[in-house]
Amino acid sequence: MNNNKYLNLMMEVMDMDLTVWRPFREVTRLRREMDRLWEDYFGPGRRGLEPMEEVWSPAVDVSETGDKVTVKAEVPGMEAKDIEINLVGDILTIKGEKKSEREEKGENYHMVERSYGSFSRSLKLPAAVEADKIEASYKQGVLTVVCPKKEEVKPKAIEIKAE
Repeated sequence: MNNNKYLNLMMEVMDMDLTVWRPFREVTRLRREMDRLWEDYFGPGRRGLEPMEEVWSPAVDVSETGDKVTVKAEVPGMEAKDIEINLVGDILTIKGEKKSEREEKGENYHMVERSYGSFSRSLKLPAAVEADKIEASYKQGVLTVVCPKKEEVKPKAIEIKAE
């Protein structure tokens, strides 16, 4: 009976189509796909080697106490006159432009990591503030905006009367 099972198995194997194993077929397919992507990116009419436009945005901290909301933004290398602050409703917007300092007179840059350009950062404040009492200062590359809260949003302790 074992011989019958063996013969049946051999018959099934003989009926199957055999395919040639090509070990580099997948590698060749990957190579073709990489070549196509490379051509799409760097081919004629493409801007693969041109610098990409980078959107620069300062890092921001927003903190809140019982009577004020404070916003701190890192804007190193700028002057206060190049920064604009606006408040519309509960949205505080900080805008500015960090100008490039480099002059390319015979210099070949090997690396440029510092960011330059215009930025606009809008933040929803966590509480209603007194727009006419907002104060801003700039020191050592950090812009600090102090926004006093409106009276109606300041926490008010309520005394409990015991009977």
